[in-house]
Amino acid sequence: MTPKFRCLLIDDEPPALEVLRTYIATLPTLEVVGECHHALAAFEFLRQHPVDLLFLDIQMPRLLGTEFLKALPNPPRVIFTTAHRDYAVEGFELGAVDYLLKPYSLERFLRAVHKVLDLEHRHTPAHGRKESLHAADERFLYVRADRKMVKVMVDEIQYIESLKDYVKIVTSKQVITKQTITALEEMLPEEDFMRIHRSFIVSVKKIDSYSQHAVFMGKTELPVGPLYKQEIMKRLNKVGVNDATP
Repeated sequence: MTPKFRCLLIDDEPPALEVLRTYIATLPTLEVVGECHHALAAFEFLRQHPVDLLFLDIQMPRLLGTEFLKALPNPPRVIFTTAHRDYAVEGFELGAVDYLLKPYSLERFLRAVHKVLDLEHRHTPAHGRKESLHAADERFLYVRADRKMVKVMVDEIQYIESLKDYVKIVTSKQVITKQTITALEEMLPEEDFMRIHRSFIVSVKKIDSYSQHAVFMGKTELPVGPLYKQEIMKRLNKVGVNDATP
């Protein structure tokens, strides 16, 4: 069974905590293990409980979130949640995975969480003490479709197509979700996926052959955009995909 990522929410505003609880509830990978209304309470909580991820506000009474993070000897991964964009640079300098500017959407929240999960997957040794949250064959995304959150297994994705304000994710079936292709691209492991056109992302391992103008996946032919051509040719040649050019 895949272990859950233990989350501590630190914010002095109850509505902000409610938003986090609601968003986290959409992801079975995450669980809330505690909530603190100021940083000093969080110090005590972390001393007694293991935590994998902090959702940390910055403007709080008695101690700023950035000051709190600097004081931690071995901090877990951190996503800042704040209404103040002025702290963004300092937040990233402190090693934060992402910086959510209130009010943020569920889509933006999911992008931040997937950055954390991707880091965990890439940095966890195969035989390390901590079990990886997503083994290579069980990584997944949750996207909103048909008024619910739909689980999409990453290794089953063949390609993704932009449909203006929506994207179509093609596996053995199709899922259409309202978000941009660029936002979805940020959620995917870059070693496994490649942008071939402003409207298409493909799974590298699903490509059977390619030419200067298209990639082929079984009977499916997808166009190669001029701006992406050079990098695509270089990468596909490196991994040994068949060149279909006559």
